[in-house]
Amino acid sequence: MAGRFYGIVLCGGSGSRMGLQTNKVLLELHGKSVLLRSLEALSPFVDGLILVIRKEDETAVRESLSGTPFSGIQTVCGGNTRQASVAAGLAALPENAAYVLIHDGARCLVDSLTIQHVKDAVTETGSGIASVPVKDTIKRTEKDGQILETLDRTSLRAMQTPQGFRRELIVKAHEYAREHQIDGTDDASLLEAMGLPVTWTEGSYRNIKITTPEDLLMAEMILHERPERLRVGTGYDVHRLVEGRRLVLCGVEVPHTVGLLGHSDADVAAHALIDAMLGAVALGDIGQLFPDTDEAYRDIDSMILLKRANEVLREHGAHVQNLDLTICALKPKLAPFIQKMRERLSEVLSLPLQDVSVKATTTEHLGFEGRMEGISANCVVMVSQKG
Repeated sequence: MAGRFYGIVLCGGSGSRMGLQTNKVLLELHGKSVLLRSLEALSPFVDGLILVIRKEDETAVRESLSGTPFSGIQTVCGGNTRQASVAAGLAALPENAAYVLIHDGARCLVDSLTIQHVKDAVTETGSGIASVPVKDTIKRTEKDGQILETLDRTSLRAMQTPQGFRRELIVKAHEYAREHQIDGTDDASLLEAMGLPVTWTEGSYRNIKITTPEDLLMAEMILHERPERLRVGTGYDVHRLVEGRRLVLCGVEVPHTVGLLGHSDADVAAHALIDAMLGAVALGDIGQLFPDTDEAYRDIDSMILLKRANEVLREHGAHVQNLDLTICALKPKLAPFIQKMRERLSEVLSLPLQDVSVKATTTEHLGFEGRMEGISANCVVMVSQKG
């Protein structure tokens, strides 16, 4: 599929400047590792993730992600420099990756708006670099302590990550750098060396890179000062059972003699979940976001719609904390498929499995469900939104 975004997360830091014996991305920050926070921030905006690590950190990284939606994430070993590590990540991209977001795993406070700005610039211009205006006076100096000149800070910006690119551009830039023995301080500098234009986007002063003990203290303060509101949403949906259609619930195909009728794949459970998510942050309903008058959504996999709805929540500073979904159907028996449904929703929403509840019930032969005319689903979602 054209236009797919992939994320490369760099985790090769040793933590030596923090006096650590372990990689700094494995540090715990308000109950979650730095690495996990970075993956949670980036995952709603990409179709896949590649983690670039040091060989000696492989076991520790795997253990830190055990029990999370990222436990099976693809990992590759990096090189001796940041540039070499990015090249290793690029080499691991699948063929259908059209765009790539390169992010430092130590920037775990990156917000949704910053990532969206980068994605928008990449699709429009081919590149997008998160950045902020320089606030301090910047001077060019000699090593002996002499000041040579004061630079005009109105034209200076501090570069951050993610840095996004069309795949063919960044791959060509790395090839050019190898041929000409160029060692850039970031990925954008390699395009600059080729004389190619690079687009900057608005980042955030809170998107700090955790490098020193002071950075860790600042990150803890930012998280402490970032109030979150808990909001609840409910969703309900119904679809008619007809012959000649597949029965798909929570992204899992359930063998049955009839299936659900709808403009999309008619996944009634996923639709109830999407309505609950949107309702929790007052963003309307599934019909407004994905109208059934749009042919682009005909027979579409509802997991694609769910992933997009999750991105919309992220764009509004919100994320799902947990969900409780009930499917009402007399037949078929859904108990054998419940675990697969939970795992599928956990994967798409990047939620721990323990935060995903899926149940099935009947109406004791009452109502349209009892007459096997259709299936309904109810969902309750708890959403956390930054104040």
